[in-house]
Amino acid sequence: MLVVFDLDGTLLNTIQDLTAAVNVALSANGWPTRSEEECLHFVGNGVTKLLERALPQGEQTPEAVNALRSSFFSYYNEHLTDFTLPYPGIVDLLQKLQMHGIKQAVASNKYHAATQKIITHFFPQISFTAVLGQREDIPTKPHPAVVREILSLAGETKENCLYVGDSDVDIQTARNADVRVCAVTWGFRCAKMLSSFHPDYLIERPADLLSILQL
Repeated sequence: MLVVFDLDGTLLNTIQDLTAAVNVALSANGWPTRSEEECLHFVGNGVTKLLERALPQGEQTPEAVNALRSSFFSYYNEHLTDFTLPYPGIVDLLQKLQMHGIKQAVASNKYHAATQKIITHFFPQISFTAVLGQREDIPTKPHPAVVREILSLAGETKENCLYVGDSDVDIQTARNADVRVCAVTWGFRCAKMLSSFHPDYLIERPADLLSILQL
């Protein structure tokens, strides 16, 4: 059995550090800053989309986004664990899955270096089968490429995989990869919105995943 987790909004509450990095980049380039609530709606499709959405309406050009990227990466690489924390119950969940021999992996639209750094920092005791972030040669979610890559690395079939995430992007990723999907309500999207996308499961607490897996 393989469980593939999204990262931001699923395993870790990263929004405060992401908002800070976005605002450093905006300020450095003379643009108005954004609130944490606004950034909650901007995340989910990788850094490029995050920065594009953070720009003022009518100013969302490739040139403007590229101007923000350097400042964003420079700041976020040094501050990605300042305020970020695992959601309550996540560490216990991962440890229990590992104890039961369940393979675990991470598939994120966060850029690859940051994904690996942040997972190593917060979950050093968990032996993930794969930790994959956004890479230049791989399409971002909801394209199924990253899930298919993880299935291959884990040596598991689609039928033995459960994808866990907190957004419509995650639900669509799982659908595109033809694997079951469990949406979580403690992250960046509300239960009502998630329900409208008809995930196979919808849970309110990390421990609820154990019941789904009959552990």
